[in-house]
Amino acid sequence: MTEFEKALKTGRRLTRDGAKAASTALSGGEMMQAAGDVINARLEIMAAGMADPRKADLAEMSLMSTEKVEALSASASAMAKTFGDIGGRLGSGVMTEAGHASKAASSIATAATPAAAMQAQYSYAVGWWSRAAAQMLTLNSALLQGQADAIRPIHNTAVANAKRLKK
Repeated sequence: MTEFEKALKTGRRLTRDGAKAASTALSGGEMMQAAGDVINARLEIMAAGMADPRKADLAEMSLMSTEKVEALSASASAMAKTFGDIGGRLGSGVMTEAGHASKAASSIATAATPAAAMQAQYSYAVGWWSRAAAQMLTLNSALLQGQADAIRPIHNTAVANAKRLKK
């Protein structure tokens, strides 16, 4: 792959990451609006139940806690998966980089001239910088996806409740 093709690939990835971040931000706003609508509707239901306990909507009141637990559990599970995947990816990257460093140290130590040793060191440094940048881009993409995955169950629950409770 040429440097130009790598730059294009990176540009596409950054564009996708930007779109993912914007989409997640919009979902967050939609979720906050829906949560406000749900809280308002449920406060009215609770007030009506307190005014006349015979008319209390016990089914709706029981949903108030069970839905939150389910949505938050799904969100926590999504984040745990994301962090587990990222941890595995980082661990693998460390091992790969240790191999590159070992080869570079061997090349530097066995170089025939000081200039060759400097060239081996320079090659490792440039390669390391490229690999580190690629790993950070991958980490950023994974974190953005993890954020979207974590907000999804809470968003879906809040939006569905807002639609259901709308009068």
